[in-house]
Amino acid sequence: MAIKAGERMPAGTFKRMTREGPKDLTTDELFRGKRVVLFSVPGAFTPTCDAKHLPGFVQLADQILARGVDTIACMAVNDVFVMNAWGKASGVGEKVLMLADGNGDYARALGLELDGSKFGMGKRGQRFAIIVKDGSATHVDLEEPGQFKVSSAEHVLGQL
Repeated sequence: MAIKAGERMPAGTFKRMTREGPKDLTTDELFRGKRVVLFSVPGAFTPTCDAKHLPGFVQLADQILARGVDTIACMAVNDVFVMNAWGKASGVGEKVLMLADGNGDYARALGLELDGSKFGMGKRGQRFAIIVKDGSATHVDLEEPGQFKVSSAEHVLGQL
């Protein structure tokens, strides 16, 4: 069952790249006492994700952060090395935290997994944006298949 606004975010662990190499980041570390925008893409470097989704958050990061958001985080069912390379290629710098959900465990915990097998992508996460305040989802915007509207940076900015 998919997470809904008002519900607690499930516990989980992501991988992120640091100067010392890959490190774990728990959801408690990510969400506790913070306001976070967590958005998910089906895959790094895929067309809509690479051309629109991530760039929108990079471009609007300052405006989003100015509305009381502590962290903007991008999640995908890719490994930490791919997420790191995508972040570098996209010039995210410190604006967006790139989180690897390598096995799709967190996408499944949210109830937002996607079967991309017919596209040769295997199990992935759906395209969505969640605004989280101190560990609880305040807004959950899930895209319809093939759409890119409610998870965009522009839409999220309007929800803040």
